[in-house]
Amino acid sequence: MKFLRDKIDQMKKPFEKGQKFEKFAPAINALDTFLYVPNHTTKHGAHIRDAVDLKRTMITVVLALIPALIFGIYNAGYQHFIQIEGSDMSFANLFFHGLWKVLPMIIVSYAVGLGIEFAFAIFRGHEVNEGYLVSGLLIPMVMPVDLPLWMLAISVAFAVVIGKEAFGGTGMNIFNPALLARAFAFFAYPTFMSGDKIWVSDATTIDGVSGETILGSLAQGKEVTYSTMDMFLGFIPGSIGETSTIAILIGAFILIATGVGSWKIMVSGVIGAALTALMFNAVGLTALMNFDWMNHLVVGGFAFGIVFMATDPVSAAQTDKGKIIYGLLIGFFSILIRVFNPAYPEGVMLAILLMNTLAPTIDYFVVNGNIAKRKKRLAKSKQLKSA
Repeated sequence: MKFLRDKIDQMKKPFEKGQKFEKFAPAINALDTFLYVPNHTTKHGAHIRDAVDLKRTMITVVLALIPALIFGIYNAGYQHFIQIEGSDMSFANLFFHGLWKVLPMIIVSYAVGLGIEFAFAIFRGHEVNEGYLVSGLLIPMVMPVDLPLWMLAISVAFAVVIGKEAFGGTGMNIFNPALLARAFAFFAYPTFMSGDKIWVSDATTIDGVSGETILGSLAQGKEVTYSTMDMFLGFIPGSIGETSTIAILIGAFILIATGVGSWKIMVSGVIGAALTALMFNAVGLTALMNFDWMNHLVVGGFAFGIVFMATDPVSAAQTDKGKIIYGLLIGFFSILIRVFNPAYPEGVMLAILLMNTLAPTIDYFVVNGNIAKRKKRLAKSKQLKSA
């Protein structure tokens, strides 16, 4: 390791202050930060001395995503070969087919996203932030497996430039970048983001493919042939990382145990969705209204969104009470959009983007409410003393 450290230090010399390539220092420093701990610390203002930095936080989220990613790769192969009679259904065959489809999407996401981040860092003269370590993996995981790579690249560019760098970079964005990429792709390329072909790799070459998502089928009034256990385990069509609730729960446990993800947002989000779904079950006028409330929690992107995106520490509510309100409203709007918008039955992404917008307002009223309560207690205390 000392050899590597010496080599990197040697490589950095032409990029030091006053040297020929000083302007490009953020690019070489990013390599140092990726391999080692960040080489900068807080110098001014109030701060906490702690071993946890942004890099460690981002790596923790990436590790929490691994179970859903591995299952998503396997499921991509499973959904492809189950359509072909007589196929080899061995784990290796399914996994490597999925890997062949998913890995290029991850590479494109990181190449385009990090390329833009490096360009902005050099232009602005600041260090490359570690925030895209997570977004670069989240974006392909919320996309259909057969989305053309050039569409993915444009969606990534939109998310990084408009959703992140336009606001000042990591820590400044008001929207979750991965959600913006998904929303952009959906509205810019709707035929590639909805339908019964895009959720199964190479579906156009398979006759009689039945790869429509459960929510898409329900929106059209069709019957669902999958069991609740299939939905929970994830053997259903859908975006790469969103199908397996059990894999997502493993990630949720990691985030909660490490303190990186807010359990208040996760739990309140589930409660809000469950209560809303129960309300619609009581009405029962459409297939989506009649869809069992528990199934609503384990299909589509709800579980993935509430665990990995609603808990984004930058775009989510910051106060304890605000997190509960924020999560409840995400759950409520997720089911509401599913039921009343057949053109977009997957509502969690739009629900989180909406609540990203309202999160500062929620915190504002929570903080001011606490101030008002304290003023009342202070006034009452003064009255008692004077009496």
